[in-house]
Amino acid sequence: MDTKKLRQKILDLAIHGKLVPQDPDDEPASVLLERIKVEKEQLIKEGKIKRSRKSAKTSDTPHYENVPFEIPSSWVWTTGNEIFSPLRSCIPQGDTFIYVDIDAIDNKVNIINNPKIMRTADAPSRATRYTKAGDVLFSMVRPYLRNIAIVPENGWIASTGFYVCSPSKLLLSQYCYYLMLSDYVVDGLNQYMKGDNSPSINNSHILSWLYPIPPLTEQQRIVKEIERWFASIDEIEQDKSDLQTIIKQAKSKILDLAIHGKLVPQDPNDEPAIELLKRINPNFTPCDNGHYLQLPDGWVVVPMQMLCSLTDGEKLDGKEMPNLDVKYLRGERDFKTQTNGRYVAANSLLILVDGENSGEVFRTPIEGYQGSTFKQLHINENMLAEYILHVINLHRKALRENKVGSAIPHLDKKLFKAIEVPVPPYDEQVRIVTAINSMHSKLDAIMENL
Repeated sequence: MDTKKLRQKILDLAIHGKLVPQDPDDEPASVLLERIKVEKEQLIKEGKIKRSRKSAKTSDTPHYENVPFEIPSSWVWTTGNEIFSPLRSCIPQGDTFIYVDIDAIDNKVNIINNPKIMRTADAPSRATRYTKAGDVLFSMVRPYLRNIAIVPENGWIASTGFYVCSPSKLLLSQYCYYLMLSDYVVDGLNQYMKGDNSPSINNSHILSWLYPIPPLTEQQRIVKEIERWFASIDEIEQDKSDLQTIIKQAKSKILDLAIHGKLVPQDPNDEPAIELLKRINPNFTPCDNGHYLQLPDGWVVVPMQMLCSLTDGEKLDGKEMPNLDVKYLRGERDFKTQTNGRYVAANSLLILVDGENSGEVFRTPIEGYQGSTFKQLHINENMLAEYILHVINLHRKALRENKVGSAIPHLDKKLFKAIEVPVPPYDEQVRIVTAINSMHSKLDAIMENL
């Protein structure tokens, strides 16, 4: 279940007037809008506020043709000029102030979770947006990222990268928040973005945009219904997260059972593992099983270094080939080319030896040059490679948590080589890998459908 799409569907129904029923006793939004206009006009006459240049050129009762979509008769289409109070600038006062920049917004849950307490003397030039509790901050820089949140307290100062949607009497703060989060608003305003480094919109785009406004009492019902639905989705997402954790634990348990000889039955007709290991090393002599004291007959425990090795590829110059770096192998970008490096054949194994995810193994889809953070992983031909890869995967956590080096932490090769590998007969390796892959594919299917 795509819960993000579900949330947007609920918001879409809400702003189309289809989430809650209309009440004929509600005062139409148009009536309140006209009353607000009369009050505004009186304040202008009294000299308490100034008429905006835009409103002086246009009618106070605009007629909107070709509206984006149909809304209930009690609703009204209007612009940001009518529903948002004018932006206010301010200068930080006192010794310190609370500053909200773009980074302070958690755009996954749309809250301000990291405001900065700054010394007034260190205030950045962008710290001039006046806010009050209930205002909705809408980032004008890359609006598609949805850095949108409600200001929880009075007195905070926001960056000029935000438009401060300060709701008028026509608009509830929570309805304004959900309205600005909707695809209709975000996608609509995205079309006006300009700039290469930091594509942005400006104030006029928000002020001239058309917004669907229900009666105030209906706004209350809409907000209540949205919050009811979102609370249910929160529970779904938590259950989804819990299930994902359980699936990861199940996969790990499957691997653990596999290397202890408890995943598939043994076959007395299988060639014992010691014969396989003598083909790798004719002088091999089995020793104690270390941590694996109750393995099935025919199994032997050996260190990883007996079964595989880590090398750099053959140095090659003067031939343009893909650079097989980690971002390409993870599918995060297309490959870049270079004219020299360590050659890697297609279908080779590369193990990440630098960085946070040391121990992660990739199979190369094409030939190219070995990325600088990799070593080539060679598994002895007498072993089933997939079985060894499952063993490595089971030890990934230990490899990540025991890296060496301070500047760029990297794989502890001594630890890697010393990993104790329970080796079953080759035919049992095949049965184990088949069982693991079957079980994991079923768990992956569950994960994909969450």
